Amino acid sequence: VQLQASGGGLVQPGGSLTLSCTVSGSALDDSPIGWFRQAPGKEREGVSCISKNTGGTYYADSVKGRFTISRDDGKNTVYLQMTSLKPEDTAVYYCAEVNEFGCTVLIGLPTDYWGQGTQVTVSS
Repeated sequence: VQLQASGGGLVQPGGSLTLSCTVSGSALDDSPIGWFRQAPGKEREGVSCISKNTGGTYYADSVKGRFTISRDDGKNTVYLQMTSLKPEDTAVYYCAEVNEFGCTVLIGLPTDYWGQGTQVTVSS
């Protein structure tokens, strides 16, 4: 299984970006896909996750109301639409194929399949 994250960039505070995670090597609807981020000097944190099996979407409190996760099974792609971006959203964003429990609590394991990460910088 391979995951390819893309769509990062430099954006001003209050701006928007949409990240994409394209999955190959397995059917997208087999496992939940989560987004995680890691800022310099900080631990990795869960941002959002989507599960087709449960129909659930999950968000960290820090991004609720600003980020929206969605999936296009035909394109084997999961999207993270980010709006009202803040400087504290600056981080490398990773997507990962996680298990159902990990999706609900936004935890990814080293044994999960991870993409390579895409940089998001929010700055004026």
